[in-house]
Amino acid sequence: MTKKNNTNKGKLIVFSAPSGSGKTTIVRHLLKQEELNLEFSISATSREKRGQEEHAKDYYFLSTEEFKDKIKKDEFLEWEEVYRDNFYGTLKTEVERIWSLGKHVIFDIDVSGGLRIKRKFPEETLSIFVKPPSIDELKIRLKKRKTESDSKINMRIAKASAELATAPLFDVIIENDDLDKALQEAETLVGDFINHKED
Repeated sequence: MTKKNNTNKGKLIVFSAPSGSGKTTIVRHLLKQEELNLEFSISATSREKRGQEEHAKDYYFLSTEEFKDKIKKDEFLEWEEVYRDNFYGTLKTEVERIWSLGKHVIFDIDVSGGLRIKRKFPEETLSIFVKPPSIDELKIRLKKRKTESDSKINMRIAKASAELATAPLFDVIIENDDLDKALQEAETLVGDFINHKED
C-alpha cells in the first residue's frame, strides 16, 4: 500500500495577514460553511489570556517554559518567537486531531508560520494572504479594537509593513477593502481547492 493511500490527510488552508486585516473574520465565516468541512487549528501561545479567551478553544495557553520544552521535543509543526518570550506555534497533534476527524484544517496564523506550513506540505496547502486596503486603515482598525496600548499598536504597524512585503510568496492575495466581497472570494477559493481532485 502506498503511503498516499495509507494516510487520511485532509487539506490545509492557511490564512495569514497583518493584525487588523480581517483574516479572523474571514476564517470564522468559512468555518460556518458546513460543505467546506473545515476545523479550526488552535494555536499554542505563551502569551497571557485576553478578555474572555479560553484554553483549548481560543488558544492552548502554555507557560514560556512549557513552550520551550515542546520546541526541544520537536512537537511543533511551526513556531515563532513573535516578540521577546512571546511564542506562537502549531502543535503537530492539533493537525493530527483534525485529520483524524476527516476534516480539513484551517489556520489563522502569523505570516512566517503560514509560509513554513506551505513549505512542509506544498501539495496539501492553500496559502492565502489577506491584505488591508492601506497601513493607515490598519492603524484605524487596531485603534478601534481598544485592546492594546499605542506602543503595542505601533509595534504591530511596524511589523505589518514587513509582513506586507511577503504577500507575493503566498498562493493568493485577497484585498479586504470590501468585507462581503472578500468573504465571497475566500469561500470560492477554498471550495475550489478542497474539491480539486488529484489526477
